[in-house]
Amino acid sequence: MDHTESRDGTTGTDAHTDVTPATPEPAPESGKKRRRPWVRRVGRIALVLALVLVVPLLAVETTLRVNYMGDPADGTHTRGRDAMWLGHAWVDGRKKDADVTALARRLKDTGVRDLYVHTGPLEHDGTLPESLYPRARWFIDAVHRELPGVRVQAFLGDVLANGGPEGLELSDAATRAEVVRSAGQVLDTGYEGVHLDLEPLHSGDGNYLGLLDDLRELTRERDAQLSVAAHQIDPLPHLHSVAGLVADHPKWWSQKFFGQVARRVDQIAVMSYDTARLFESTYGGYVAQQTSLALEVTPPTTHLLMGLPFYYENNPSHWGHAETVAAAVRGARLGLSRTDPDRELFGLAPYIDFAASETNWKEFEDGWVR
Repeated sequence: MDHTESRDGTTGTDAHTDVTPATPEPAPESGKKRRRPWVRRVGRIALVLALVLVVPLLAVETTLRVNYMGDPADGTHTRGRDAMWLGHAWVDGRKKDADVTALARRLKDTGVRDLYVHTGPLEHDGTLPESLYPRARWFIDAVHRELPGVRVQAFLGDVLANGGPEGLELSDAATRAEVVRSAGQVLDTGYEGVHLDLEPLHSGDGNYLGLLDDLRELTRERDAQLSVAAHQIDPLPHLHSVAGLVADHPKWWSQKFFGQVARRVDQIAVMSYDTARLFESTYGGYVAQQTSLALEVTPPTTHLLMGLPFYYENNPSHWGHAETVAAAVRGARLGLSRTDPDRELFGLAPYIDFAASETNWKEFEDGWVR
């Protein structure tokens, strides 16, 4: 039978015959296959996650770059209250009189008035073997001879148990008591202060605050200094809490906790390096922000110091081309200018002597000492 095709896709022989549906012809294939629904959903989720992560990151980096703009106020230079971290070689017998003479020549007229000399590390139970610092008395006497007015403090540190399977446990009262006893031990040796560096220290640790209270009582009785190395402050509100969801030991302290620590010590030195910043300008802006945040909660009776990276290395947490001494100095001056330009108890603290280059020293002297 002869069939003809109508416009609506049906077929028939003439006007008097019944019209029956025909199987529709497949539509021509387009150049692209249509994505399945789950693929589209995954794509949307990926886009949202990218926006959630990238947009805030770009906003933070832009803010830090802007924070680095402008000129520091006149007079934001050394107050003659700077400090420096020194390595263990000064007290274990490796250094000689000639080394102290060279150190004195380097530090003369720089404003450095406190030396944090690595004297530990503490044992995990809080004790400190005297065999670790057999030449401490010699070094203290040599500094007093070569650099009158410069104080020598015992830099005591250890890894905390909350950063791994082993370490010093702050929640143990006996361990805290041993740390205090070790502090008295180094003061008996002739040190003029105790500088404590325990890492990684979680924000809000009440046991640490209690330890500082006990140490402060001891150092006041001995007319000695109590100083600490401090973690950086949340660059965004509650960032330490967010970071704690993905890391066992978040990098930052809350600003509130930083203030609680600062009120319990004579000196607090911010470890303002290892920031993962990729550019010199954003690193400098970060230091400016950290300086302002620290100044806001550090009482005027506490000496605030901002750490400088006197070393060069490249890794995901520290890019040497970005974390320069020049950027850190300028950032600290900008933060000081904007927050408390007349503050006297303020200084910078290079870390560390044995890794310092001539460029580090020049940028420190040109930007801060002048």
